[in-house]
Amino acid sequence: MDLSNLKPAKGSIKKGKRLGRGQGSTNGGTAARGMNGAKSRSGYSKKIGFEGGQMPLQRTVPKFGFKNINRKEFKAVNIEKLQIIAEKYQLTNIDKEVLHKYGLASRNDLVKILGNGTLTAKLEVKANAFSKTAKEAIEVVGGKTEVI
Repeated sequence: MDLSNLKPAKGSIKKGKRLGRGQGSTNGGTAARGMNGAKSRSGYSKKIGFEGGQMPLQRTVPKFGFKNINRKEFKAVNIEKLQIIAEKYQLTNIDKEVLHKYGLASRNDLVKILGNGTLTAKLEVKANAFSKTAKEAIEVVGGKTEVI
C-alpha cells in the first residue's frame, strides 16, 4: 500500500441531495422545503429559544437574586481540624502552606478559620480571616492569631 492507491472505505462517501434541479430529480419545484411559509424562503433563521409561538422558557422562568462581583470566597477550616493535624504531626505553627500540605485547602484558597470543635493545643495560626469564636478559642489556650 502507498499514497497512490489510498481510497475511502466503501460506502463512507455519499453524494449530497441535488436540490432544485428540475422535476426529474424528485427535489425540483419546492426543493424539499415544503410549500409556503418562512421556512421555505431563503435567508430564514429562527431565533434562539423560539418555541413555535409558545412562551419560551427563558421568559417563563423568572430572574432571581444577583451575583455580587466583589464577593470573596473563603475556604472554611474548623479549629477541630487544626487540633487533629497539630496532634498528628506535632505542629505549633499553622499557616496556608501547612493547610495545603495536609489537604485542608488549595494553594490559592482564601482560608477562614471557624470556631466549631474544641482546641487544646497552643497554636500560632496564620490565615486570611478568623471568626470571632475561633479567635477566642485559639487565644484562650495561649495561642496567637495573625491575619495575612
